[in-house]
Amino acid sequence: MAVWDTGTKTKEEQMTILKLLADAFHEGGWGMWPILIILMITVSIVTERSVVLRKAIIDKEKLLALLRSQISAGNIQGAIKVCTGNPTPMTRIVQAGLMRANRTEPEIVAAMDEASLREMPQVEKRTGYLAMLGNLATLAGLLGTITGLIKAFAGVAGVDPSQKATLLSKGISEAMNCTAFGLATGIIGLGAFAWLNGKTQGILDDVSEMKKNVTNLLASAKAALHG
Repeated sequence: MAVWDTGTKTKEEQMTILKLLADAFHEGGWGMWPILIILMITVSIVTERSVVLRKAIIDKEKLLALLRSQISAGNIQGAIKVCTGNPTPMTRIVQAGLMRANRTEPEIVAAMDEASLREMPQVEKRTGYLAMLGNLATLAGLLGTITGLIKAFAGVAGVDPSQKATLLSKGISEAMNCTAFGLATGIIGLGAFAWLNGKTQGILDDVSEMKKNVTNLLASAKAALHG
């Protein structure tokens, strides 16, 4: 019985919070709608980018160890199979270089650079929009604040003194709700941008390091073979 009461209380608290949010949204007026649209776009981009970046991440040290063991043994096909068995932007770039392992070093580097031009835009795209959306949300909140204050002070002109306080409070409520919603959405957008941009830059740095390591491994293997 006690457990059921706790669950009921929690549900009631959740309903109360939702009602307060709905009331605040309604009191915010028209300015809340563009901010809500920005928030929905922001959440969709963050979700999509999170999934893409999660699939793009691979244990760099483990991959390098596997490639080193195969390349050192002269088993280039084995190294290629390691890459095809772990499909990520990094492994596809490395695979492009391994496919030209019998060519000169500049040709190997060029092959990986060419693959990078195909793969890296898929890792970086849309993340930059989050910073813009965060700024837009803040500006939309500010616009709602200004229009709410204009409505508040314009509405009290020439009305009965008993109604002035009500009209003024409604206008200020609209302004403050827009401000809060715009700032909250802006914080979400800019915070998500900083987080995803850090993840993206980490992947780019790992790819650059892996390309150099693979080039060196292939050069060492060739030197050992001809030595």
